[in-house]
Amino acid sequence: MATLHLHLPDEHEPCGYLAGREATMEYRVMTEVTAAELEWLLVRGWRRFGHLYFRPACPSCVECVSLRIPVAQFQASKSQRRARKRCDQLRVTVQDPIVDDERLALYHAWHMMREETRGWRESRIAEDEYHRTFAEPHPCAREMGYYDGDRLVGIGLIDETPNALSSIYFFYHPDFRPLGLGVASVLFEIEYARERGLEHVYLGYRVRECPSTSYKTQFRPHDLLVERPALHERPPWGNRDV
Repeated sequence: MATLHLHLPDEHEPCGYLAGREATMEYRVMTEVTAAELEWLLVRGWRRFGHLYFRPACPSCVECVSLRIPVAQFQASKSQRRARKRCDQLRVTVQDPIVDDERLALYHAWHMMREETRGWRESRIAEDEYHRTFAEPHPCAREMGYYDGDRLVGIGLIDETPNALSSIYFFYHPDFRPLGLGVASVLFEIEYARERGLEHVYLGYRVRECPSTSYKTQFRPHDLLVERPALHERPPWGNRDV
């Protein structure tokens, strides 16, 4: 059963998705969160990095919309299938998340590419921060490693709950950008969810004006969390985009 250590219901900070805007975030620091409890949170629009659970709570903005894919109904587009085909040679492994020099170097190469192409702020994440964010022990935490031969070229951090997969973060080496590995990784995750008999793949927040998230609408059909529910309310998922 989850233990709540800290609850910050209305933290104000610069918006991480839309420049020049202020965001209001709800944060909870929790440990001992079970797989069933994490799924309950996912359905209500929560995400997590390590022991930090969060969701947007902006009173005058509803741009951050949780998006999930119904696994049984999903159909890849032609361009998505081509990206997946280009990555056929990659070997994908699933294990508990870890941190080492290889993963840190891969993360830094990926982030430097984003700094150059999308103007991201510089980030030189250290081992302890990577561990807190991506490799903290959790019953749902999984790492999907993408290998070209023996070379690690991509990392997908995911959570697996009884009925769903939550895509937390994905990064890859810039050498493999021409393959469309970012798109292909979502298909790999959907395939994994289908093999595991899971109902949904949660892709996080869709923000239409943010290139880092707007791509998610290209995976169809998908469901949107049309309102932010209170913890005791039934989550209003709808607006299925076909």
